[in-house]
Amino acid sequence: MSWDKRFGAKAMLAASALMVAGIVISPTPAEAGVVVSSSGPSAGQYPVGRQISASDRITLRDEDTVTVLENGGTRVFRGAGNHALNQASAASNSRAFASLTTQRSAARARTGAVRTGGTTEVSNPSLWYVDVAAAGTVCLPSRDNVRLWRADTQAESTYAISPGVSASAARRITFLAGEMLARWDMSEPPVEGVTYRIGHGSNTGPVEVRFVFLAETPEEPEALASTLIANGCMVQLEQMSSAMVGG
Repeated sequence: MSWDKRFGAKAMLAASALMVAGIVISPTPAEAGVVVSSSGPSAGQYPVGRQISASDRITLRDEDTVTVLENGGTRVFRGAGNHALNQASAASNSRAFASLTTQRSAARARTGAVRTGGTTEVSNPSLWYVDVAAAGTVCLPSRDNVRLWRADTQAESTYAISPGVSASAARRITFLAGEMLARWDMSEPPVEGVTYRIGHGSNTGPVEVRFVFLAETPEEPEALASTLIANGCMVQLEQMSSAMVGG
C-alpha cells in the first residue's frame, strides 16, 4: 500500500487542533488502533491521533482515506463504506518498527533504501536520526549522542547549525564523503524548546527544527505514535507509518 501523499498538511493541522483544544493523547492500549493519516470529506471525523477500538465503525465516503496503526502494523481504509478493525487484523511489522527505533552506533548504521517504480529512494533508517532537510519538531530519547542524517552521501558536505537567527553563534558539522551521519557537537547539546536553523552551503534555504526529549520512550508502535502526535513530531510519525505500511 502506498503512503497518502496528502499526509503532511492534513496531519499537522489535525495534530495542532488537538493540542490547541487541550486534548491529551494518552498511550494507546494494545487492543486499540490510532489514526496516523486521514484525508477526504470525512477527515475531520478521523483526525490524526484519534483512537479506534476494534469494534468502532469507520464510516467513509468517496475519496476518503484513513490509515490506522494497529496491532503493530498499518491498515488503510479507502472509499465509501463501513469498516472496522475487527473485520481483519493488520499484519504485524515488528521487524520494521524494531529497525526504526533501535539506538545503534554510527558504525552499524546503514542508509535505508526503498525501490519504487524502478528508482531507488533513500529513506532515513532511524526515528532517532535528525534529517537535516526536514523542518519541524523532533522527538528524541535524550540529548546524548544526537546524530544528524542526510540522504545524499556522494560528496563531503558542511552544514551550519545556529540557535535562532544568530549566525554568529553557528557551529559547523561536516559529513564526510560516503557518510550519511554526523555527530552533533556534544560540547553544546541541543536544548529543548530552542529553534535551531540548519543551513547548507547550497542554494537551498535553512530548515528550522525544535527538539523534545522524551522522559520515556514507548516500546509499542501505537503508544509511540500517540507520543509523537502529542508532541507534534509529525515528520517522525510519517516516517514510522510509511515504513510500516503493508505489514
